[in-house]
Amino acid sequence: MANGAVALIEKSIEVLDMRTHSGEHPRMGVVDVCPFVPLRNTTMEECAALAEGVVERLAQRGDVPLFLYGHAAVREERTMLSHLRKEEYEGLESRLNGGETSHSDATRWPDAGAKEWSDDVARTGGITVGARSILVAYNVNVNEEGASVSKKIGSIVRSSGRLLKSPNGGKIRSRGMLPKVQGMGVPVDELGISQVSMNLLDVDVCPLHLAFKTCESLAGDHNTTLCGSEVVGLVPLKAMLDAGRFFDPDAPTDRARVEAAMKGLGLNVHHFFDPDLHIIEWALEKEVGA
Repeated sequence: MANGAVALIEKSIEVLDMRTHSGEHPRMGVVDVCPFVPLRNTTMEECAALAEGVVERLAQRGDVPLFLYGHAAVREERTMLSHLRKEEYEGLESRLNGGETSHSDATRWPDAGAKEWSDDVARTGGITVGARSILVAYNVNVNEEGASVSKKIGSIVRSSGRLLKSPNGGKIRSRGMLPKVQGMGVPVDELGISQVSMNLLDVDVCPLHLAFKTCESLAGDHNTTLCGSEVVGLVPLKAMLDAGRFFDPDAPTDRARVEAAMKGLGLNVHHFFDPDLHIIEWALEKEVGA
């Protein structure tokens, strides 16, 4: 697995150029983040060791800033990806050149690889590798053009909440509604809607249906509605079963519970969700007979 990760990252370095990239989602480099996640028959410690090994191998190139996060982080302040990625690619030049930055010394510098800005770094940006628990990337669709309402909802639901300021420059943070959630609002121009784009860091603490229904309630408070939602990538079976039980407590089988979750969350309203491809356990069974 480590060999595959290194090969993917090196190919991305070869063919991608951050100088021509733009987009809505936060990112810092050609491979923004490479997480190792323990699914079964392994431990978090083993995943952290894999991440450290990948960074050690890539550091031999000397031309890419490399950061370790999650359970592979070297200090607590570097655990959260969002803390390391703050200011994104556009802030990396000043960050590495010793210029102005919102980073403290605890998060400013790479763990390995290039430590100064160069033409190579301008092309690749920074790459973050780490180990973490299962994260579900989950987007809720909002019936609006632009992203006015979705940005408000994102700031209300995310665990970090909102930063409030006084007229004289004082600052205080108001905590968000949902635990273990990162969130932001983004426009989806091609569909004429917006999304509350979330990372559910622990779906046992904040399940899919809680995130969906909270956003639905807040959208109603702002005189609009939801139009389904989207799971990006893979999702654990348990998360779908928990949502299915919420929407249909009488569903008799796991397949029926998953169908109830898909319907209740509107996973096929604007996007495609195939449970045999998007649920981790079922996808593994289909591909390798696990």
